[in-house]
Amino acid sequence: MSARRRLGTRWRRRRPLRTRLAVAAAAAVALVAIGVCAAAFFVIRYKLYQQLDQNLAQSATLIAQQRHYDTEPGVVTGECRYLGAPACSQIVPADAADDPAEPYLLPVTGETRKVAARQAAPYYTSLTLHGKPTRMYTTSYGDGDAVQVALRADIAERGVSQAASLLSAVGGAGVLLSAVGGYWVSRTGLAPITRLTATAERIAATRDARHRIELPPEPPGRAGHQDEVTRLATTFNTMLAELEESVAARRRLVADASHELRTPLTALRTNAELLARADRLTDAQRERASGALGRQLREVTGLVNDLIELARDEEPQPLLEEVRLAPLTAHAVDAAREHWPAVPFALRVAPEAVDLSVPGVPARLSRLLTNLLDNAAKFSPAGAPVEVSLTGAALTVRDHGPGIAEEDLPYVFDRFYRAEKARALPGSGLGLAMARQIAHAHKAELTAERAPGGGAQFRLTLPAP
Repeated sequence: MSARRRLGTRWRRRRPLRTRLAVAAAAAVALVAIGVCAAAFFVIRYKLYQQLDQNLAQSATLIAQQRHYDTEPGVVTGECRYLGAPACSQIVPADAADDPAEPYLLPVTGETRKVAARQAAPYYTSLTLHGKPTRMYTTSYGDGDAVQVALRADIAERGVSQAASLLSAVGGAGVLLSAVGGYWVSRTGLAPITRLTATAERIAATRDARHRIELPPEPPGRAGHQDEVTRLATTFNTMLAELEESVAARRRLVADASHELRTPLTALRTNAELLARADRLTDAQRERASGALGRQLREVTGLVNDLIELARDEEPQPLLEEVRLAPLTAHAVDAAREHWPAVPFALRVAPEAVDLSVPGVPARLSRLLTNLLDNAAKFSPAGAPVEVSLTGAALTVRDHGPGIAEEDLPYVFDRFYRAEKARALPGSGLGLAMARQIAHAHKAELTAERAPGGGAQFRLTLPAP
């Protein structure tokens, strides 16, 4: 990389985006303005000299028409030293030996002799005559002669000079306006990015994700039509909303977890302190306190494990495999029968679901079914069955308990949420939340509803094959 390129790269890196955009926009407009002015100058200059050259050609033709070809070489007219006077002219022979005794008014060169001998084409020349700018035209005349015609070029020169001055002023104004326009474009175009940066810095400083970027109002009649920067700001606002929700969910999780852990930890400490004075207890009291301590430790361990899994907000991504749902459901129902011996479980598998399989993780799907079955058994009266049905499209688990109140339906899958009727029952309020998380990870949908005739029904809608 050359030194010039390295310098340019270093300059771009050190300058803010607004400055670089302003310089780029100003340079582009300035180049266009300068190019237009330069093109206009050359067009004006060409037209002025074209008009002067046409006058010279007409004068040469007029001389040829008024003079006979046997006219002697020499000066024909010589008034061109005055502005506005007719063209001065002279006839030059091809052979210098035929020159007149009096000197020529206009310069004669070898090229002039060639034109007279018809060995070269006619041509125009700019020169200085009597200290004044002059334009001269040389063309062939008769046989072996050339005619030279000259006119003062002051008007054309003055026009070119005035055009150059005027267009230079216009070009300079264009460059200045381009600089102002480039600054305005950079300031206006990057305003949303500036607000985005300020919002991000404010969030980083305050750790408050409630801030949003102010979006410009949509133009009338163009609802939904946003430029790229506005779409970026809208996407950033959406990301901030997700971040705010995530932060709020984390705070709720911490607050709910501390609340749920407080009671079992207090009981654990009480039983531990009681066992510390085991020499003052009877054998029955020690055995009862030891059993309570072990049971509470298992509950706390299960609660902490559930919290760890839910705190990830998403399922891990191990290798998936095709899981047959009918055997997996039958195994989960058999395990529930052993865990809840007082509750009868009825399993019905539709013929089309016997060989049904879905991609997933067997252990996680088994955990989902276990949570649903435990929840149904917990609310089922003694002797009332829990009905499990597997079809080609869904798996349902229904109990015949008190059901779900209408006001509780939207919250049954929230972490630590427990309905009024369930607060006296064992559990942490995390089972259904974990079940829905596992369902979402397997692209399934878990919903709760009031069952016809009483009780609650949970439906796991399977993903389409």
